[in-house]
Amino acid sequence: MGYPRPVDERVEARSGGGRGLLTAASLVVVGAGLKAIQSLAIPFLISVLLAILCTPVVSWLRRRRLPAAIAVPLVVVVLLGVFFAFGAVLGGSVKGFADAVPRYQERLDSLGNSVEGWLEERGVTVGELEVGKVLRPGALLDLLGKGLVGLLSALSNTLLVILTLLFILLEAAGLPVKLRAAFGDRPGAGLGRLAKATREVQKYLGIKTAISAATGAILAAWLAVLGLDFALTWGFLAFLLNFIPSIGSIIAAVPAVLLALVQVGPGTAALVAIGFVVVNMTLGNIVEPHLMGRTLGMSTLAVFLSLLFWGFLWGPVGMFLSVPLTMVMKIGLENSRDLRWVAVLLDSPRAAEARLVEEPAAPVS
Repeated sequence: MGYPRPVDERVEARSGGGRGLLTAASLVVVGAGLKAIQSLAIPFLISVLLAILCTPVVSWLRRRRLPAAIAVPLVVVVLLGVFFAFGAVLGGSVKGFADAVPRYQERLDSLGNSVEGWLEERGVTVGELEVGKVLRPGALLDLLGKGLVGLLSALSNTLLVILTLLFILLEAAGLPVKLRAAFGDRPGAGLGRLAKATREVQKYLGIKTAISAATGAILAAWLAVLGLDFALTWGFLAFLLNFIPSIGSIIAAVPAVLLALVQVGPGTAALVAIGFVVVNMTLGNIVEPHLMGRTLGMSTLAVFLSLLFWGFLWGPVGMFLSVPLTMVMKIGLENSRDLRWVAVLLDSPRAAEARLVEEPAAPVS
């Protein structure tokens, strides 16, 4: 009878290094593939995220004894109407902003001359500041246009997005029955983890969308009260960029503050900035964490790296989808036995502390 051969630690190290190299190579291949299929992947992912948001509504309608063949098209038609309404408002606002650029430029030139005169009265000799050339409203329009062009191009094939959304919702209605028929109700089938992951994804996207909508609506109302032009446009921009934590609210505030400075003056610009800070601090740092729970928090580094990664792959649309996609991946990893540690590494410090309280680490034997 033979004896078990001792394991060579060097062989294990080489094996572990080989697995790490294989994993890294696989990630590169997957990233290259995602970049290659960008034109198809982006509309599909938008449809999937919309389907996750709409599934609870469809389920509610079905519990009211409405057939899926009626409930699903009804939800899709309502969603399409909302999209068209937003598109009409946004398109009209952008056109109006383009027409108002010469007026803003004249006001900016006047502000530059006033600053130059104020400095010269105090003995500060300066050349021509040409503030109007440094801060041109046209550049603001270009920045806004570049930020929206990717999203608009992703939604340009509206028929593909809507059809995909329609089929996903119709398929989702019978998915639980198919899963039970395919895998049964045995404990090892993993259906419980799949259902839990689906609920958590719906919770995250639903709460994030509601908080973003509230942020945009409150800021649009605040800017309208202050008399700022195109308040709906800046509110809609705040709604979109609120999906990007931390830096999204800052980016959304910049054009509104600059426009307030040009259109009215420094006092109104300060009030606009204060409004953005108060709304984002209240909803983003108090209300949202309370509703989401600490375990769904993601570290700032993970948010930043996901922004770089998805932005590199898919441009502005990738940046917009970066945090929702990464959060969906995190929730999926959370419900996987083998890769749960990756989800833990993506946690925020507060979420990691909550894990230690709820799930104490097993002692090392």
